[in-house]
Amino acid sequence: MFDGLGTLPLEPPTLGTLIGWYPTAVPLFPALAALAATLYLVGVLRLHRLERPWPWPRTVSFLCGCLALAAVTGLAIEGYGFRLFSAFMFQHLTLSILVPPLLVLGSPGALLLRSTPHHGVGRFALIVALGALRSRAARILLHPGVTIPLFLFSYYGLYLSSLFDVVASSWIGHTALEAFFLASGILFIVPILSADPLPVRQSNLGRFFDIFLEMPLHVFIGVILMMAPRALTTTFASPPPEWGIDPVADQAVAGALAWSYGEPIALLTVLIFAIRWRRDEEKTAVRHDIEGGTHDEDLAAYNAFLQRLHNPSATDPDSSSDRTP
Repeated sequence: MFDGLGTLPLEPPTLGTLIGWYPTAVPLFPALAALAATLYLVGVLRLHRLERPWPWPRTVSFLCGCLALAAVTGLAIEGYGFRLFSAFMFQHLTLSILVPPLLVLGSPGALLLRSTPHHGVGRFALIVALGALRSRAARILLHPGVTIPLFLFSYYGLYLSSLFDVVASSWIGHTALEAFFLASGILFIVPILSADPLPVRQSNLGRFFDIFLEMPLHVFIGVILMMAPRALTTTFASPPPEWGIDPVADQAVAGALAWSYGEPIALLTVLIFAIRWRRDEEKTAVRHDIEGGTHDEDLAAYNAFLQRLHNPSATDPDSSSDRTP
């Protein structure tokens, strides 16, 4: 079925048809996912040849993120997402909530710094990467005053205004929205979960506040969509008749996804963050104990020195035996 946005699937949407093979004419994101996975594996293999350890859970996490990115933008759900709100919402949530943590937990930045040779093209790549990391733009983009509003705008600013219909009216706009969802999700999660070098790193308490500020706000959009008595966007108001879809009922399904999809992932993110916070506290406590012990030893030595100056015989038991009566 040809639509102004491209060729749409003919069959009514079911679980089987949504995950079926229906490649798009320009598989941009699947190609980017394949490229990212290939480069990552090249870096891991280089570290293996250099006999440098690299945790396998990071590799699994990053590859799963690439697989999820390729699947949600390369299977038939991409075609349904042009005219089906529930399919598009599933894509949105996957790109902004699921894929970013998987990619970030893979620590691609640390892998780049450890596996890239410091000569030739590799040296140039490292200079560019470190320059971008230390730039003023990176500090601004990773600031919570930017990341949280940007993340929430991808829900409230789009679906509750006419901006979404304007942008989503073309294939380019649809693809740009997917890129925006992915970018906003990565920018939000990097300061919270990334173990890579960052231009500015928030305190654990600040990151904890960011998580619990975002969680209820992004879920509430699901309530709005489920309670709405009419279609809020013209893009999804008239799905193809062959699909047999009620747009208001489908919008309610999209709202239910927004309500339920992100909760398990958000809880898992909180759990990972809590574990890391505990480890940081334990490391800080050990460091303070070591520093405190050194301080106590220095203080005791200084006090003993002062005591010897005041009364040399007080700390030298042999000094009295050398005196003649």
